[in-house]
Amino acid sequence: MSEEEKLLKEAKKLPWEDRLLHKNWKVRNEANIDLASLCDSITDPKDSRLRELGPFFKKTVADSNAPVQEKALDALIAYLRAADADAGRYAKEVCDAIVAKCLTGRPKTVEKAQAAFMLWVELEAVEVFLDAMEKAIKNKVAKAVVPAIDVMFQALSEFGAKVVPPKRILKMLPELFDHQDQNVRASSKGLTLELCRWIGKDPVKSLLFEKMRDTMKKELEAELVNVVGAAKPSRKIRSEQDKEPEPEAVSEVVGIGHSEEAVADAPQEIDEYELVDPVDILTPLEKSGFWDGVKAAKWSERKEAVAELTKLASTKRIAPGDFSEVCRTLKKLVTDVNMAVAVEAIQAVGNLARGLRANFSGSSRFLLPVLLEKLKEKKPSLTESLTQTLQAMHKSGCLNLVDIVEDVKTATKNKVPLVRSLTLNWVTFCIETSNKATILKLHKDYVPVCMESLNDGTPEVRDSAFSALAAVAKSVGMRPLERSLEKLDDVRRKKLSEMISVSGGNVSGGASSATVQAACGSMSSGETSESSFVRKSAASMLTGKKPVPAAPSNKKGGPLKSGANKKGDGAGRPEISKAIEAPEDVEPAEMSLEEIESRLGSLIRAETVSQLKSTVWKERLEAITSLKQQVEGLQDLDRSVEILIRLLCAIPGWSEKNVQVQQQMIEVITYLASTASKFPKKCVVLCLLGISERVADIKTRAHAMKCLTTFSEAVGPAFIFERLYKIMKEHKNPKVLSEGILWMVSAVEDFGISHLKLKDLIDFCKDIGLQSSVAASRNATIKLLGALHKFVGPDIKGFLADVKPALLSALDAEYEKNPFEGASAVPKKTVKSSESVTSVSGGGLDSLPREDISGKVTPVLLKSMESPDWKVRLESIEAVNKILEEANKRIQPTGTGELFGALRGRLYDSNKNLVMATLTTIGGVASAMGPVVEKSSKGILSDILKCLGDNKKHMRECALTTIDSWAAAVHLDKMIPYLAAALMDTKLGAEGRKDLFDWLSRQLSGLSDFSDAVHLLKPAGSAMVDKSSDVRKAAEACIAEVLRVSGQEIIEKNLKDLHGPALTLVLERLKPYGAFQESFESAKSISMASTLKTSSKVGKPASNGVPKHTNRTMSSRVIPTKGSRPEPIMSIQDRAVQSQALLNVKDSNKEDREKMVVRRFKFEELRIEQIQDLENDMMKFFREDLHRRLLSADFKKQVEGLEMLQKALPSIVKETIEVLDILLRWFVLQFCKSNTTCLLKVLEFLPELFVMLRDEGYTLTESEAAIFLPCLIEKLGHNIEKVREKMRELTKQIVHAYSAAKTFPHILEGLRSKNNRTRIECADLVGFLIDHHGAEISGQLKYLQVVASLTAERDGEIRKAALNTLATGYKILGEDIWRYVGKLTDAQKSMLDDRFKWKVREMEKRKEGRPGDARAALRRSIRENGSDLAEQSGEVSQSISGPAFSRKNYSPHELNMERQIMPRAVSSVNGPTDWNEALDIISFGSPDQSVEGMKVVCHELAQATSDPEGNAMDELVKDADRLVSCLASKVAKTFDFSLTGASSRSCKYVLNTLMQTFQNKSLAHAVKESTLDSLITELLLWLLDERVPHMDDGSQLLKALNVLMLKILDNADRTSSFVVLINLLRPLDPSRWPSPALSETVAVRNQKFSDLVVKCLIKLTKVLQSTIYDVDLDRILQGIHIYLQDLGMEEIRRRAGADDKPLRMVKTVLHELVKLRGAAIKGHLSMVPIDMKPQPIILAYIDLNLETLAAARMLTSTGPAGQTHWGDSAANNSSSATHSADSQLKQELAAIFKKIGDKQTCTIGLYELYRITQLYPKVDIFAQLQNASEAFRTYIRDGLAQMEKNAAAGRTPSSLPMSTPPPSALTVSSPEFAPLSPVHTNSLNDAKSLNVKSEPTNFHLPPSYTEDNRTGNTIMSRGLMSENSFGDQRNEKFISGVTSGTLDAIRERMKSMQLAASAGNPDSGSRPLTSLNDNFNNGFSGQAPRGSDSVGMENPVQGGVLPMDEKALSGLQARMERLKSGSIDPL
Repeated sequence: MSEEEKLLKEAKKLPWEDRLLHKNWKVRNEANIDLASLCDSITDPKDSRLRELGPFFKKTVADSNAPVQEKALDALIAYLRAADADAGRYAKEVCDAIVAKCLTGRPKTVEKAQAAFMLWVELEAVEVFLDAMEKAIKNKVAKAVVPAIDVMFQALSEFGAKVVPPKRILKMLPELFDHQDQNVRASSKGLTLELCRWIGKDPVKSLLFEKMRDTMKKELEAELVNVVGAAKPSRKIRSEQDKEPEPEAVSEVVGIGHSEEAVADAPQEIDEYELVDPVDILTPLEKSGFWDGVKAAKWSERKEAVAELTKLASTKRIAPGDFSEVCRTLKKLVTDVNMAVAVEAIQAVGNLARGLRANFSGSSRFLLPVLLEKLKEKKPSLTESLTQTLQAMHKSGCLNLVDIVEDVKTATKNKVPLVRSLTLNWVTFCIETSNKATILKLHKDYVPVCMESLNDGTPEVRDSAFSALAAVAKSVGMRPLERSLEKLDDVRRKKLSEMISVSGGNVSGGASSATVQAACGSMSSGETSESSFVRKSAASMLTGKKPVPAAPSNKKGGPLKSGANKKGDGAGRPEISKAIEAPEDVEPAEMSLEEIESRLGSLIRAETVSQLKSTVWKERLEAITSLKQQVEGLQDLDRSVEILIRLLCAIPGWSEKNVQVQQQMIEVITYLASTASKFPKKCVVLCLLGISERVADIKTRAHAMKCLTTFSEAVGPAFIFERLYKIMKEHKNPKVLSEGILWMVSAVEDFGISHLKLKDLIDFCKDIGLQSSVAASRNATIKLLGALHKFVGPDIKGFLADVKPALLSALDAEYEKNPFEGASAVPKKTVKSSESVTSVSGGGLDSLPREDISGKVTPVLLKSMESPDWKVRLESIEAVNKILEEANKRIQPTGTGELFGALRGRLYDSNKNLVMATLTTIGGVASAMGPVVEKSSKGILSDILKCLGDNKKHMRECALTTIDSWAAAVHLDKMIPYLAAALMDTKLGAEGRKDLFDWLSRQLSGLSDFSDAVHLLKPAGSAMVDKSSDVRKAAEACIAEVLRVSGQEIIEKNLKDLHGPALTLVLERLKPYGAFQESFESAKSISMASTLKTSSKVGKPASNGVPKHTNRTMSSRVIPTKGSRPEPIMSIQDRAVQSQALLNVKDSNKEDREKMVVRRFKFEELRIEQIQDLENDMMKFFREDLHRRLLSADFKKQVEGLEMLQKALPSIVKETIEVLDILLRWFVLQFCKSNTTCLLKVLEFLPELFVMLRDEGYTLTESEAAIFLPCLIEKLGHNIEKVREKMRELTKQIVHAYSAAKTFPHILEGLRSKNNRTRIECADLVGFLIDHHGAEISGQLKYLQVVASLTAERDGEIRKAALNTLATGYKILGEDIWRYVGKLTDAQKSMLDDRFKWKVREMEKRKEGRPGDARAALRRSIRENGSDLAEQSGEVSQSISGPAFSRKNYSPHELNMERQIMPRAVSSVNGPTDWNEALDIISFGSPDQSVEGMKVVCHELAQATSDPEGNAMDELVKDADRLVSCLASKVAKTFDFSLTGASSRSCKYVLNTLMQTFQNKSLAHAVKESTLDSLITELLLWLLDERVPHMDDGSQLLKALNVLMLKILDNADRTSSFVVLINLLRPLDPSRWPSPALSETVAVRNQKFSDLVVKCLIKLTKVLQSTIYDVDLDRILQGIHIYLQDLGMEEIRRRAGADDKPLRMVKTVLHELVKLRGAAIKGHLSMVPIDMKPQPIILAYIDLNLETLAAARMLTSTGPAGQTHWGDSAANNSSSATHSADSQLKQELAAIFKKIGDKQTCTIGLYELYRITQLYPKVDIFAQLQNASEAFRTYIRDGLAQMEKNAAAGRTPSSLPMSTPPPSALTVSSPEFAPLSPVHTNSLNDAKSLNVKSEPTNFHLPPSYTEDNRTGNTIMSRGLMSENSFGDQRNEKFISGVTSGTLDAIRERMKSMQLAASAGNPDSGSRPLTSLNDNFNNGFSGQAPRGSDSVGMENPVQGGVLPMDEKALSGLQARMERLKSGSIDPL
């Protein structure tokens, strides 16, 4: 005994648990077998062993070994058969284990698992079973879900709906409908149909259909038709089996005797209501605001509230609850005055009755009387809703007729007849719908009521009563009515009898039941016959999935089957229909040889047949030859074809070994197939296997292939292919496959693909051919796919995407050999069989199969497109893309309607990225669906077009791509209506319309004839008047295309829609079309010419426009299109045109052409459209023979054309200049071609052309240079030396003729070329420019770093050229060159060093001096004779017609960049030499040269600004005035220079340098007044110059002038600005204007100038309040005084009447000063001679302003009211003044306390109070607070203490406002100064700054009042103060106003002040007046030591106090200081 046997034997002794869970699988296997047999042996269900065994199965069925698992299931089945319902306790665990482990196993395992489930159901463990099924259907593996559905299906169909509750299954189904696996979906459909058999179709429809997709609904609707008859259970549960054991067969046979049972088992027995879960509606009703709504006064609100209840109650089943309050409310609302509310309430009652059923019975009884009463209303809507509600109440079982007799009686006695009749109608309905037993109970109550109503006076009531009685009779027969009928008269009795008989009532009820019985009997018998096989799968319920019995002879084979299953297969459908009409027998029946011979009869000779059987091959050969002859001699072949074929298949048969016999036999078959008019498919089937084997044999291959082709002609290739697939797939000989496929290749080429089912063919190629291990088969398959590609095109690649890469590359190579031919690929052979022709699905692309994706477009997918989460929406869009990919981007339209609806919604998504993704997807869907997309898409195209209205370019591009896809799928004519509507849509926006017009133009340009385009004329015409020029241009181009493709007649019919410019354009275009209809080409060329040229001339008459000219030019029949031009040497046409001018420039507009030129330095090859434009222009302006030659493809002709031009050149100079741009474009075209002969001719002609231009004094325009120079530079590196030389010389010639500075950027671009030779040539040219044109390109030397970078190149030639160029630069620039070469590596530097040393030696040999000498000499000469040089350099540039350099390089924004590039060498390290040199160059150099100086200045300024120590800035401040003076004088020169036509570069530099200077306040303040005067005058004059806007970049210059002017006003010394501007208000000297007055008088110009000055003054005056302490009021008042005195009183009065602006402005300034300073203004008149007679005019104005302002309470007048004497009033009125000051102090303190009391301003108030305590220590503040509370006083004390601490720490409240200084009186009572006087009135600001206490830490100035003191230098607000600061500049203007009288008066006043001060403050009596000046000197000492050094530092204690600004001094102190320093001397 082996080990294994021993183990098994030992194991048998173990307990069951150990055996069943043993580690050896064989032990477990044996245990399960034993367990099964044990269970089989148990007969008693109560056996104790069963209870022991139950717990084992949960583990055994989950066994990992499949065979063991199967045996475990067998054991379980045996156990369940033996057990009873008690075993249900183990059901849950065992069922869960089966679900988890058995449903994915082997088919047998699955089957047994299903059997086990069925047994659990039998044991009444149904709930456990359904729980397990709920888990099973959620399995991710589809394979496990199908068996679960199938077992539910079996359970339902066998046990019925009573055992298996449908409610649970109904809940599971919805998620299965959307399952991704089609088998699961099919099974779920089957289960649904089975449910319909049990519970009826309507409940299933209402419960499930709303959760299905449309496609599934349609499929199920179709299937439901087949669901007939009632379902009966075929199996009972165990407990019932035990009760009545009877044979199963009985249940299946339904005889007549079982009719009632059959009726009872009808599917309607299960009520839908029971299947639905109840829904609680009371809670949501509470939340909805129902109770408030029903009480509302507005009927609409009441209606809405009830409507909410109606909606909630519309659910199928309502959860019971307390509805009493709801019903009470409804009872009121039923009687509501508003009809709409009543109707809504009645409907709500109906819904509640349907939903609550029996639970609503009490409420129904409560509501019934009201509802019956309401029947009196005649409104149809109300009556209808009442009827429905009452019927619903009865049907739902809420009301029982027995219980409501009283209510009915009351209603039938109602006074309104309508109530009576309708109540009886309702009773009739109730009787008809009640069962017989009920009516037998109630007829006694109702018949009397009806009998009484028969006597009613209203006919309607009587009729209703008759109906009710008839209904009773129909239900229970006539017996209950007999007594009542006796009382009726004959007429009524007769009528009632008629009614009963007419309604078909059968009193006995026999007939109706018989009918029912018969119907049921027939149905069940039908069911029995149909169910002859047991349905085990749910899918078998579907008609398409029925298990087909073994193929009967009358059914079609393979093609039919696949056609039936694949509904979407277009080719399948017609074939099926044909088969149904006349089914052809495809499968041949067996026939013996004897039968064949007997049927043959005399057709073939008997000896031939016997010879064919011979074993000698020669006899057989002879016989077959004889047979062939006999067959060919037969007359009526058709009848005998089949028998002959059968004979040949039998003898000699396909096993014939002799090749010759085989060949002859095949030939006979071929003959039969080709000759017979109808060759049966049976015959093909008989021969096909043999023929395919013959194809594999090389000897018979040719014959066999020919035979197959003949078969294809006879029955169509589709049938042959289909049969061959199977044969080739299964045949063992690989040659059968490879050679068969090769025959298929020839068949495809012969017949095309229209007859084939491509999907099957491609699948065969993929799955069989390409997967074959034999190389020959794979190669043959590749050839076959290549042949398909010829017919199908690239779309085939989509079906082969998953093939291996190696095969894919082989396929691609094959596709290239067989390019797609499309419609041109015509089949060589045709098919005879008419049947095959019907299956043609259309050749070309659409013959490729399309997939039905409706199953994949699930409701879940569609719902997720509406998800609030954008990521989910994006995923759903990507899911659609994935579906398209899986369908190989070829789909059917079925089921895509909903998809398009969902996608349309996403086009309006808030997330733009999703919209773009959607657009891409829609494009993909359109491409995949093809032309049918237009019908399926529900007009989504209009929504796509709306996306063009988006302002994002990406979105519009995306939309255009989608429209492209759409146009590719659908023809453009279908899109035109949508496009026209979109173009008229105002929301589309300018960019969208432009893009759409451009798109249309592109689409139309590819068409030659398209009449529908005419519908675009109207939208294009309206766009011609669009605001946007881009839209107008695009519309014009579109109109041109529409005209071309529509034809003249159609256009003329549609002209009525056009107006304005569009109509003009169309009429203009129609003329040439009328003239030329010879060829499409001519029309096209005209359209192009006119499109290009008339865009600027729309609206002009045709005589002026181009079309007229085109008409003449094109009048000859020679249409110049490339490649097809007749070109005889001297043709007749040439002779005819000889008399015309060679160049016709009559209609040429060079300016318009030049606008189109893109100005760039980099060369780009000409595009096709540019070449076409060039050709059009040449045809237009060049004589016909010339342009024909120049545009010829033959270079010889081109050379001839050039020679013609060369000869004529001297005589056509002006014409050549007019068309020079066209010529240059043609030269560029020749440079791009490779013909050397022509190129050399061009290079011979060009120098002559440029010489001619130089002689004419013509310089290339920028556009011409931009056309020609980039190409010339790029081609400098030609590979032929001779060509290079000529080009080099030509470039040098152009440099001389054009301009070195303008050519330089083009050469720099050449240094970046990819061609090394070009770079070498360009490097040499840079050297040439430095050597010969150094001065001209001096501003661009920084670009030498590009050359220097070439020294790092690998190529030695390039390095050499770069080094030579830099050596030349070194020769000219000397050591300065290092500033321009940029950063270099050490290796590069050493190379340069070596080369420079060599250059030095070279120069010494040639005695050329030292490097850099030339440049130094140039600088010297500039300084010495600057003006002459400037003039000379100006002469050179006189003829320059445009800017020299690309604008971008010199715009103001870019200048900063240039400064950064400037090498660091030019910095302050070099000392002032560079700076001074720069200033010299600015002063004396030409405008171009001065730019270099300005660059240095800008660089220096940038350096100084960023210098942290500020030393550099100190140095520059000294030169600031000189710099601005230089620049001011340069403004006029640069502008004049630019007006000659030169670039505005130098103007920009001047303005930029000034801007940088004035951006720095310290520099701006250092500018002297005279310099400021000349600068402001110059800037204002140029701002007004009319020529500036027309300069190069004129608008930019004006803007720069404006900004600079504002910056000067902001930062320059405000005193000087005021004085200068007031002075400029006087009339200007006419010689100052830069240009003579042309269109306006001097007065008008002066008026404009003074207006501009006034604007400047307004700007300064506006901010005077905050800047009052930055200005010297004395000098401003002097300026005003001089202005007013110059005018005189007479003139002032005259001007005041004329409202003169300048005078008004001066008065405004004076008024503002007086308002701000009050009476203190009189202390600032030190420069006004107040003692002169008559009195100065200004004094009167000051008085007037003071009075006016005092009257308006805008200031407090401090002097006597009528004071006219301007002497020292302080001495006379000191007491009054002191008194006034005290009162003012009180007022001020009151204001401060008010501030302290306010929360927001308390800090500021405390600070001000602290300042007063410091200034006036004698003043008792708390005396003012006698009435205040103690808390407030404490707060004040604490606050002051805190302020003192802050002051000690140097902190001040930052919130202290600057702009609102406290009143002036505070200063005056200070103990240090005199009491208040009109002369000495100053503001707190002055007092703040005058820190005269000796303690150094007493207080500090607030930060906002002091300048930044980081370096100890206080920069004065009024610039530098030097001894001669007024003497040299201002004496001329101001000294005239200062007399000795003035000074005496001031001295007197100063003395009186000093006395008053000492009198007012005894403490300070010992302090001399000079202490006042110490502060002043302290403030000044840092910046102006020369100011007054006599009293410089007398008080050393004050050294620690911060130096003070000048604004800390009052006007009087400043004047005293000036008098001491002697800066103003008396005359």
